[in-house]
Amino acid sequence: MNHFSHMLNKQIKLKITGHSFKGILTDFGNDILVLYDGQKFYYIPLLHVHKITLSEGDSDDAIQSPNLPFTGEDTPISYRSILTNAKGLYTKINIVGKKLLHGTIIKVLSDYLVFYSPVYKHILIPLAHLKWLTLYEQNHTPYSVNMALPDAPNLSRSFEEQLKKWEGKIVVFDMGEDQDKTGLLITGKGNLIELINGNGETIYFKLNHVKSVYIP
Repeated sequence: MNHFSHMLNKQIKLKITGHSFKGILTDFGNDILVLYDGQKFYYIPLLHVHKITLSEGDSDDAIQSPNLPFTGEDTPISYRSILTNAKGLYTKINIVGKKLLHGTIIKVLSDYLVFYSPVYKHILIPLAHLKWLTLYEQNHTPYSVNMALPDAPNLSRSFEEQLKKWEGKIVVFDMGEDQDKTGLLITGKGNLIELINGNGETIYFKLNHVKSVYIP
């Protein structure tokens, strides 16, 4: 990861699917970057990064970066370590389009995380589909409500195994962005989801394209 060293503590422009960022590159690991835009730190998995460039013509001192929220570790940061450190903290995340989810991570499993939202309750999110994460400011909470965090539900280690447990239930995939991905889950075996939508039609789509799922 030495190819990012020359950008450290400098202004950069970064593009991911559907979003652009500009700020100081404050830290990086093998699979994640940390960007400070003058107000918030954004934790961005490298998997979703399309392009990074130095922001030429901008002063390196244009934005003063405060101390990182997650400090004190001797080992380099990683995507999983950031998720683990963020557990129980109020966060804002992006997984689908411009839609933001407000809440907190309550569990990190082998290939997915469990996000608790006051609106949607427990949302399962494959690790490969979280685009970015940022923390709430101190003394601020999602929707300005006091969130009583529930215990993490008893879930399977893998996303596919958990979907098998939800067969026969009404589920919402990808935050309901596509109406055909809300309905009765018939099977989640292999790499294919079988679902009956509201019109009674049988819909098939690939498991590895699923960005999130929850039970309404």
